[in-house]
Amino acid sequence: MYYGALEAGGTKMVCAIGDADKNIIDRISIPTGTPDQSVPAMIDYFKKYDISALGIGTFGPADVNPNSPTYGSIMRSPKKAWEGFSLYKAFTDALSCLVVVDTDVNAAAWGEYLYGALKGLNSGMYLTVGTGIGGGIISDGRLIHGMEHPETGHILIPRRTGDDIPCTCRFHQSCVEGLASGPMLERRTGMKGKDIPADSPVWDLEAFYIAEALVNYTMCYSVERIVLGGGVMDNKFLFPMIRNYYTELLSGYIDMPQVKDTDTYIVPAGLEGNQGIIGAMNLF
Repeated sequence: MYYGALEAGGTKMVCAIGDADKNIIDRISIPTGTPDQSVPAMIDYFKKYDISALGIGTFGPADVNPNSPTYGSIMRSPKKAWEGFSLYKAFTDALSCLVVVDTDVNAAAWGEYLYGALKGLNSGMYLTVGTGIGGGIISDGRLIHGMEHPETGHILIPRRTGDDIPCTCRFHQSCVEGLASGPMLERRTGMKGKDIPADSPVWDLEAFYIAEALVNYTMCYSVERIVLGGGVMDNKFLFPMIRNYYTELLSGYIDMPQVKDTDTYIVPAGLEGNQGIIGAMNLF
């Protein structure tokens, strides 16, 4: 028996095959083109293994309510070719197997919860900071959904005095994604995040904005740990800066041992970039 997993990202589609114990035994990566370009290749890959079930963690916004008539569809999206496209229908029709769809960040959070930095906890959050910012939240051992999946990247945060560069979000002027994502770093500096020197003052501002968001997540979701992943967080020097601002901004309001030890409360991802595909493999 084989199982399938798909991590549908903005630049690439990672497809994987798991054995009966959901151990990944094979994977491929396909560039994210249009649905007509990308989907047939993915279907052909999964058909080779006659999978019994497929878990999909997709970029969003996406409809992840199983009771919705548009379950598994991409909603409003900067990727116009994908807007309205139903991953659920495409793969269900082609593979005739169980298909479960959730967001890419929920899949990553689930992977970290089962096997990574959130293992053994009852609650936690995974936040990716990269081209976009988004998060998956686990409470009482379950992923949080609701009316729509939580849009953790679009919470509004106060700008630091003097920061008047227009943010990159076309909907808001002060959301954490618009102020702290990779494209905003490039707008501020003219450089990709990986090329910005570690001593650039932009990193202090970046740490401040991420810390502002994390304080809000702690207040709202009361999670036992926050895991930070994504390309921006490959800059590990950001972690102590974020922790310091987090403690300053929290101002002692929450008197719990978890938040007092920020070294174990705000941590890097624990699955070496595999949290998304591992989580997708375990969505069913």
